[in-house]
Amino acid sequence: MKVKFYEKADDALFQFAVIITRTEGNYVFCKHRQRETLEVPGGHREPGEAILDTAKRELYEETGALEFELWPVCVYSVTAADNFDGQETFGMLYFAEVKRFEGELHSEIEKIIITKEMPKAWTYPEIQPKLLEEAGKRGFLNT
Repeated sequence: MKVKFYEKADDALFQFAVIITRTEGNYVFCKHRQRETLEVPGGHREPGEAILDTAKRELYEETGALEFELWPVCVYSVTAADNFDGQETFGMLYFAEVKRFEGELHSEIEKIIITKEMPKAWTYPEIQPKLLEEAGKRGFLNT
């Protein structure tokens, strides 16, 4: 599996938005109802949806974020032999600072975990730690 980072890409290439999320100096991770691992909020872009709108929608659906600031970090791509016929797929990486969450979640996410620590069991261990590392290199994780 190969993960690459770019400054920009053609908007039509974006299939995913991933949002590194913090609140009050802590990371926000999601636990899906059918998995025991943790992940960064994010998901697939809907047909006709702007990638920024994908990020906002996924952030709300997966964390219940009601009030937040959102910044673009960079474009990322993933190439994996066992995914999308080995073709390079593109996503937009964002950083969010959440000020207020809704009381309950209304999606496939069972719960959110708010912590200073990185997960020991990632849902996407070959991808998401690299996204956090890149955001850190770009100054988004300094607090």
